[in-house]
Parts: sequence; C-alpha cells; structure tokens
Amino acid sequence: MTRWTPLVTVATVVERAGRFLMVEEDRGGPYTLFNQPAGHLEPGERVRDGALREVEEETAWRVGITDYLGLYVYHAPDGKTFHSHAFFGMALAHLGNDLDRDILAIHWLTLEEIEALERDGRLRSPLVLRRIRDALAGKTFPMEVIRER
Repeated sequence: MTRWTPLVTVATVVERAGRFLMVEEDRGGPYTLFNQPAGHLEPGERVRDGALREVEEETAWRVGITDYLGLYVYHAPDGKTFHSHAFFGMALAHLGNDLDRDILAIHWLTLEEIEALERDGRLRSPLVLRRIRDALAGKTFPMEVIRER
C-alpha cells in the first residue's frame, strides 16, 4: 500500500500602501511566474517560522505576521497535493540579503496588476489571487488557531 503524503507549504500575503509583495520565478516554462513569498516547510520547523524564513530568503524583507489566512488545499495538475498555510503581514524592513537562486526579482504589485497576470496565466497557482482576495476581505483567523508544540 502506497502512503499518501501531501506537501506542506507556507505563503505570506504582504501588503504595503495598496501593493502586494510578489516574487517572479523562473519555473522553466515559456514565461516567468509570480507568487507570494512561499515555500516548503522544513523538518521540525514551526509553520509561522517557516513563513518568516521564506519571506526573508525570497524577498530580502523582514515582515511582521499579523494574521493567519488559513489552510489552503491545492490539487496540482501533476497529481501533487499541497497543504498551504497562508499568513498576512506587513513589511517592516528591507534586509538587503541575496535572494534565493530561483527568484528573478521581487515586485510590489497592485491587485489590478496581479489580476492581469492571472488572465495571462502567469500566477504560480490559483491560490495566489485567492489568498490576496481573502486578506482584502478580512477573512483571517487569530494566530492562536495554530497549535504547535
């Protein structure tokens, strides 16, 4: 019997003055793709700590996470299932460190610019815009709903 194991990821919606922090990635296709700062949780890592780490590694920004957006389940076309913990936060300071090698650039984009990227098929997954819309609608949970030892 094969054991099914979803991939656990973290993502953070970061808003500043009506713009959202996005990363542009080279995923080997004909176009670059856009995503929130996001990535896989590392073994033994707390979910919130993983989100903070991914933001720093991918964008060189330190953020303050204020809310939990929830657990988003995504069944990718390649058959993989992702359990993505999403957070909402604010930019605190630019750190100036080098970006992860897969990140081509960071951008502060408006909702309209992100919606245009979606129409062009340039968002990494449908979760990207859904997380932003949930954050804008105030669909958040207190951080205490995550119980980790």
